[in-house]
Amino acid sequence: MMNRREFLQVAVAASSLIGAPGAWAQIAARQKITQQDLLRFEPLGQVTLLHFTDVHGQLAPMYFREPSTNIGVGEARGQPPHITGKAFLNRYGIAAGTPQAYALSSVDFEAMAGAYGRVGGIDRMATLIKAIRAERPGKTILLDGGDTWQGSYTTLKSYGTDMVDVMNALGVQAMTGHWEFTLGWFQVQELIKRLKFPFLAGNVQDTDFEDPVFEQHTMIKRGGLNVAVIGQAFPYTPLANPRHLIPKWSFGIREEALRERVKIVQGQGADLVVLLSHNGFDVDRKLAGRVEGIDVILTGHTHDALPRALTVGKT
Repeated sequence: MMNRREFLQVAVAASSLIGAPGAWAQIAARQKITQQDLLRFEPLGQVTLLHFTDVHGQLAPMYFREPSTNIGVGEARGQPPHITGKAFLNRYGIAAGTPQAYALSSVDFEAMAGAYGRVGGIDRMATLIKAIRAERPGKTILLDGGDTWQGSYTTLKSYGTDMVDVMNALGVQAMTGHWEFTLGWFQVQELIKRLKFPFLAGNVQDTDFEDPVFEQHTMIKRGGLNVAVIGQAFPYTPLANPRHLIPKWSFGIREEALRERVKIVQGQGADLVVLLSHNGFDVDRKLAGRVEGIDVILTGHTHDALPRALTVGKT
């Protein structure tokens, strides 16, 4: 059986849809992208983690321009994801004019938008997920990082129900949240009843007795491994969102509680510990260096897409 270090060395393949080495350069050279190119996926390791976050209720493809400025503060200054434009392309060896450059940077956006068109779309994502699952039967885990039920006209009018139904259809296996809470405590609980998978938020407690409000982790068996997924909702929700909508729920990073939760899942036989987080990139980078035992952090909230995973210690 592959050990954790070997898993981490190959798991990054799941975080980037770049196919085989040099594939995008070949596509750019012939100025054509086919569905076969986009679905090309090299299966590595025993488990493939599929992660999306910050969909904000958007079901259809759209034009999306990455920011040309991303300011890092303190020790994060000049570190990914606080690199943009040509510096970003140079950092990751991405050729200008390629689909990856269009998806991950603002360089020549107007020209490339005319050539490549809109990006995203849940139907396109479903096609990709289906293809990877077919390539890796019984070895994939699909996780939702939150900010899914809010942000569009349809989510507003359906109170998030449309996205819950879509995520059920995609076969998501766990999620956490942030803007979901602006639907109010009652609607959040009603939508969770509709989910076919757990809503994980180990850092949310009630204000009366400090009891956990939501499930804190789930154990998923894939590829012969026990994969523990721990949920971490946005810790500053009552500050960034209307407090009156969640009057009896307390949020926070809760580092000690997370450290204890890691020990619990390890005691339950977890071969791989995954933190499904909406902390934001810099908070999770810091957390990775402070909480031992987390193998993979799938982060969200700050909308930072990187073509390669960042390693902090053993995380």
